[in-house]
Amino acid sequence: MTDLITIKSPKLTARINPFGAELTSLTDRQGKELMTDADPAFWTGHAPILFPIVGALAGDTLRVDGKSYKMDKHGFARRSDFEVVDVQAHHAVFRLTDSDKTRARYPFAFALELTYALEGATLTVTVKIINRGDAPMPASFGFHPAFAWPLPYGEPRDAHRILFGKQEPGALKRIAKDGTIAPEPRESPLDGRSLRLRDDLFSEDALVWDPIASSAVTYGAFGGPTLDVAFPDTPSLGIWTKPGAAYVCIEPWHGIADPSGYAGEFRDKPGVFEIAAGGEKSIKMSVTLNL
Repeated sequence: MTDLITIKSPKLTARINPFGAELTSLTDRQGKELMTDADPAFWTGHAPILFPIVGALAGDTLRVDGKSYKMDKHGFARRSDFEVVDVQAHHAVFRLTDSDKTRARYPFAFALELTYALEGATLTVTVKIINRGDAPMPASFGFHPAFAWPLPYGEPRDAHRILFGKQEPGALKRIAKDGTIAPEPRESPLDGRSLRLRDDLFSEDALVWDPIASSAVTYGAFGGPTLDVAFPDTPSLGIWTKPGAAYVCIEPWHGIADPSGYAGEFRDKPGVFEIAAGGEKSIKMSVTLNL
């Protein structure tokens, strides 16, 4: 097993795995774990990084400039070894660059850099995507952190909810059995700005808001400590678990699965952004513990 990189503040400790640059543990000052137990009966992920795609492609096929490439759901970054660029007491930097292996699936010269930084009760993850090539580079990116459900503060599981920062009156996207986006929308389960968590919400896979008006949500039982998850740079949000599991994923995305049956160019699909030759794009997410 790869050694985890540990960073600390007076209120939080974070541990990151260089394999996937994946946040694996986030604990409070008493050592209480705020993230998934990664029970293999459900899902062994913790907080995978989604790049260069989010979700599934129709036929697992990426099409760029008339050529086709095999690409698994959520991309390859989550199963890649990142270079540990810098480690200090309160922050750590990880970097993935293109290789023969990545260019066989995604024909672009890139650098993907993640900085994890702790300040007080807040963990901030800053992503920098750099186009090292000489032509515009299409990409998507997503966060996928899995937080403990219930949180470790004694409140019952069925008391937990997610409060959205703004009203979200629109319908949700519906995920088809092959992981693509079905043409039929899904009715919103929100009560005002509140989502009361229960297992049956996820019997048809994730809840997907695209677009989302909110740039932050608050998660918890609201009779105890809560987590603020802020995502100022991502226009979509997924919320997901497997029924019965001890986690809930709050997933800010800049990108989304293919529409069902999509056969067009990757750069033309919904949710994809382009980075100019030699340019870069920054995307942030923060998690704050409210005690």
